[in-house]
Amino acid sequence: MLLAMNLRPTITGVGPLIGVISRNTGLGTQWAGSLTTLPLIAFGLISPIVPALARRWGLNATLLLGLILLTVGTLIRSIGSISMLLAGMFLVGSGVAIVNVLLPSLVKREFSTRIGLMTGLYSTVMGVFAALASGISIPLAMDTSLGWRGALGIWAILSFIGVLAWLPQIRHRQNSPLLARGTLWRSPLAWYVTLFMGLQSLLFYVNVAWFPTLLHSLGMSLAGAGWMVSWMQLISLPGSFLMPIWASRRKDQRSLMLITGILFVLGYIGILVEGTTWAWLWIACIGFAGGASISLALTYFSLRTKNERDATELSGMAQSVGYVLAALGPITIGFLYHLTAGWTVPLLLLLTTSILMLAAGIPASRNLTVQVSSEKS
Repeated sequence: MLLAMNLRPTITGVGPLIGVISRNTGLGTQWAGSLTTLPLIAFGLISPIVPALARRWGLNATLLLGLILLTVGTLIRSIGSISMLLAGMFLVGSGVAIVNVLLPSLVKREFSTRIGLMTGLYSTVMGVFAALASGISIPLAMDTSLGWRGALGIWAILSFIGVLAWLPQIRHRQNSPLLARGTLWRSPLAWYVTLFMGLQSLLFYVNVAWFPTLLHSLGMSLAGAGWMVSWMQLISLPGSFLMPIWASRRKDQRSLMLITGILFVLGYIGILVEGTTWAWLWIACIGFAGGASISLALTYFSLRTKNERDATELSGMAQSVGYVLAALGPITIGFLYHLTAGWTVPLLLLLTTSILMLAAGIPASRNLTVQVSSEKS
C-alpha cells in the first residue's frame, strides 16, 4: 500500500497551488498550466519503456528506480528555479509512470488469487491520498511557514519512506527478470483495453479540471461547485474499491462495464438537460463511474494476461496511449468552451466519449487473454 500512497499526492497537490506559484515566481499562465500537464506527458513518454526496464533489471529494482525518481523530482521542484520546478514535475511524472505500470504486475505476481481485492485496495488508497493532497495543499502553504515550496516538498518524506521500505525487496528477494520482449500492438484485445484506459482517463482529468468552472457557469456558487468536485471524489472511492472485487469474481465483466458506462451517460445527460438542480445526483453517477472505471482498467491488466510479464507489457501499452489521450482532454474541452461560449458542445463531447469508452470496454471485458508475440531480447 505504501507504493499506492505515493502515486497521486505529488500531482494532485499542485493544482490548488498553481495561482500561488504563479504569483510568487512570475510564472506565466501558460507555463503555470504546464505544471499539471507535464506529469501526463511524462506518463505517455515513459510508460512504453517501462517493460524494457523491467526485463533488464527485474520488477523490484525497477520499482525502486520509480520511487527514487519520484523522491528526487519532488525535492528538485521545491528548492530550485522555475526551470528546476518544471524539470522536477517531469521527474515526478516519470517516477509515478514507472510504478503505475508495474503495480498491476506486482499484484499478479504476489496476489494471483486476490487480484480484485488488492487492486481495489490500492486504487482506493490512491484516491484517498489524491483527495488528501488536494485538500491540505493550501493550508500547508498559507497557514504554516512552509510556503508553496514546503507544501510540495513535504511529500518527498513519504516517497523516501517508500524507498527505504522497498530496499529489502532488492536485497533479499529474487527480482524475477522479465526476459521476453513482447509486442501487443497487433492484438485487438490489447487495443480495446488501451482505448478503454485512455478514454476513462480523459473523462477523469476533464472532470477534475473543468467541473468547477462548468457548474459555476450553470449558476452554482464557487463554493458549491468546489464541494461538488469533493463529492465526486468521495463517491468515487466505493467504486474504486468494490468494482475490482466484483470483477475478479466473474469470468466475464461485460455487465459491470455496462453499468459503469450507463452511469457516465446518465450523469452527463443529467447535467446537459437538467442543469444543477439535481447536480449532486448527476455528479454521484459520474463520480462512482469514474472510480469504477479506473479500477476496472487496472484490474484488466491482470485479468486479461497470463503472467506478470504480459501484465507489464499490457500496462505499459495502455498507459502510454491512455495518458496521451488524457492530456488532450482538458485542452480540447477548454478550446470548445471558449469557441462556442457555452457548455453544450463540451458536454456533448463528454457524452460521446462515454459511449466510445463503453464501446471499447465491452469487448475488453470478455473472458479472454492477450497473446504476446515473444521476440528474443
